[in-house]
Amino acid sequence: MFRHAGQRNGTKLVICRLIPQLLSVARKEIGPQHEESPEPSLLEKWADFVKISHTVFALPFALAATVLAARAGHATRIENGETASAAMERGWPGWQIFGLILLAMVTARTCAMAFNRIVDRKFDALNPRTKDRHLPSGQISLVSAWTLCLLSGALFIGTTYGIDHLRESNQGKLICFMLSPVTLFFILGYSFTKRFTDFTHVFLGIALAISPVGAWLAINGSLDFGGPIKYSAFIPSLLALIVVLWLIGFDTIYAIQDFEFDRTNNLHSIVVRWGPDNALNLALLVHIVMMILLVLFGLLAGFKMAYWIGMVIITACLGLEHWIARKRSLDWIQKAFFNLNAIISLVFMAMVITEVSIVPRFISWRLW
Repeated sequence: MFRHAGQRNGTKLVICRLIPQLLSVARKEIGPQHEESPEPSLLEKWADFVKISHTVFALPFALAATVLAARAGHATRIENGETASAAMERGWPGWQIFGLILLAMVTARTCAMAFNRIVDRKFDALNPRTKDRHLPSGQISLVSAWTLCLLSGALFIGTTYGIDHLRESNQGKLICFMLSPVTLFFILGYSFTKRFTDFTHVFLGIALAISPVGAWLAINGSLDFGGPIKYSAFIPSLLALIVVLWLIGFDTIYAIQDFEFDRTNNLHSIVVRWGPDNALNLALLVHIVMMILLVLFGLLAGFKMAYWIGMVIITACLGLEHWIARKRSLDWIQKAFFNLNAIISLVFMAMVITEVSIVPRFISWRLW
């Protein structure tokens, strides 16, 4: 009896050892059939090359500034005895100017992203995190990348010319067209900053902060700091500063995952200079200042309850972002970088549109 029991136990032991091996073989045999993803289309490949999904960082702030600029433009026209549409008072500048602003944003960002991939291709090939990007891996040729970069830059400049001619308050000004080379200088120049300065995050912040100021200029043609504050250029200027601080904070967190590579290859960043722990402390401090300015922004813009509800969401996202950066592995930084910051920018845009376009029509009470 004991012999049979021992045989049964031995058989169970053999089976227990065989099952994982069989499962492993099965995974090797059938795994690729389930794990292989379909070949991306040409459009998907190019969209991934320029990270079109990352447009959610700068574009919502530009669109929020567009709405605020339209409201300010309406107030200025009424004050000057000119006619202005009711839609403009609610933040709508019209389909044509809106479409050109959107096109300018997309082409400028495409030009900058393609240029960044071009000048960083040798570093990307050495970095384990980026070695599979399109240029290092040969998925896209260097000639094709340069073609996209140059065409996007040319289309951006042409779009700014169209904006200036379409704008109702143009009065012969070509302000957007004249400033387009300056814009390209900043958004393209950022790609070189890691080679010579620790404050590369500041340059990236400035590059993104151009978007709300550019949208304001597209609508109103100038930065006029006179008159009521909520209708003055103080609003897009403050918003630009908020974008700079926001970008410095989350790009510093993002740079932590490349700390060892950047240090080894003599690339500069706040993380390399001060170390990850001190860099995280700086990012937290910068985001605290950003939140203070967001409160000031809401007060000066005359916003009501919807804005403050959005502020609660933004505060929660920033808090979670810093908790993830400090408590989780580096694999979680991608979630903190993209998902949470996408929510922050989209929530900000939504609450500005709500305050300017919806609240004045349906809600008469104020927070205070």
